[in-house]
Amino acid sequence: MDTFNQELWKLGISAKTQHNEVAPAQHELAPIYDQNNIATDHNQLVMETAQRVADQQGLKCLLHEKPFAGINGSGKHNNWSLCTDEGENLFDPGDTPHENMQFLLFIAAVIRAVDEYAPLLRLSASAPGNDHRLGANEAPPAIVSIFLGEQIQDVVDQFVDNGEATSSLEGEEYVSGVHSLPVFTKDVTDRNRTSPFAFTGNKFEFRMVGSTQSISDPNTILNTIVAEVLSDMADHLEKAEDFSMAVHDMIKNTIADHIRVIFNGDGYSEDWIREAKRRGLPNITSMVDAIGVLETKKSIDLFEKHGVFTEIELMSRAEIMYEQYAKTIHIEALTMIDMAKKQIIPAVIQYQTGLADSINSIKKAVPDIDISVQVSLMKDISENLKKMFEALGKLEEKTHQAEKMQEGKEQGYYYHDEIASIMKQLRDPADKLEMLVAKSAWPFPSYGDMIFEL
Repeated sequence: MDTFNQELWKLGISAKTQHNEVAPAQHELAPIYDQNNIATDHNQLVMETAQRVADQQGLKCLLHEKPFAGINGSGKHNNWSLCTDEGENLFDPGDTPHENMQFLLFIAAVIRAVDEYAPLLRLSASAPGNDHRLGANEAPPAIVSIFLGEQIQDVVDQFVDNGEATSSLEGEEYVSGVHSLPVFTKDVTDRNRTSPFAFTGNKFEFRMVGSTQSISDPNTILNTIVAEVLSDMADHLEKAEDFSMAVHDMIKNTIADHIRVIFNGDGYSEDWIREAKRRGLPNITSMVDAIGVLETKKSIDLFEKHGVFTEIELMSRAEIMYEQYAKTIHIEALTMIDMAKKQIIPAVIQYQTGLADSINSIKKAVPDIDISVQVSLMKDISENLKKMFEALGKLEEKTHQAEKMQEGKEQGYYYHDEIASIMKQLRDPADKLEMLVAKSAWPFPSYGDMIFEL
């Protein structure tokens, strides 16, 4: 990390936080905030520099969102706020948020934008690897929702229940019971790490973005959807006779109309999936299902109105994303076929042969000895080897068919619906065989070798 930091400093990039994360050999680094375009460039340079420095030290920097099943994946927390041209943070609640109409208006605008354009935000966090991570009990779910924190949530609830807010929660005192320690004030802001879009004091943190992704797409979409809502709000407020009352009513009505997108519970739970469905919130679980939003009239009108993308540019991006998904899964499928056909299956057969020779030798030497353990192990290996070989045949056949298809939406869905599901069918017995076959006979480093021994 010292070398990594020095290389980043040469590029003018400094980090605020760096520490080990949950998974073994997983690390987090947070470049200090900057203007959108500069931060996006810095983020790209951080990824490239991390991989370059790792290579120089004989290591590999994996940016894949979910390189190991059952182990925490990797993503990005995209911290986003809006400022005036004089540097005033429009998401700064101040000491009395319930009285800060400017702050509450912009918060209401974000709530509405996230609710109305949730599929676009989900698209901005779409990558083949991120499909494995979102909702996997250590990353936000694929359902887009907002967490506001105790203090702002209380203000919002007052608007919804009473039509106005008259107070703001203050942090309670935390008394440790140790007389030599001071009394601390509890934080009343961010308390939910399972939320995909959380208000964190004076900014929003979009936590769905995958570790391989550029942050340009999420920020482009965030800026555009909020600009659209603010434009509509401005059109209405400019016609108001009583501006202050109009702002108050707009905050109240906007929050009430879009309250469904606010969720403060456990985003990992099955109950939330059912509750989100009841609320009518979209649950887009895959990249290919998300891409289509670019081709809708709503999206085309939005991006053309603000001069961000034309219809042709959106259509081309959708086509490229379908192609990107298909090619990524295609490469992974071919790699899996090669690993299974040329290395795993031959190694398992060789191990089986040795096990069979051992069974025969023991039985010949001591006819009455109990060899039920060896026989049971042989049966388990044979059963999983058969399942693996059958899945391998299906994967080869389906991959060959996919290669003949024309690039585009149909091929993208074919790779998702057909190829990816068969890859899992092949993966499951291979994982079981890895636990049945001796480590010395297995042709690849084990999870333990890769994660704990490097």
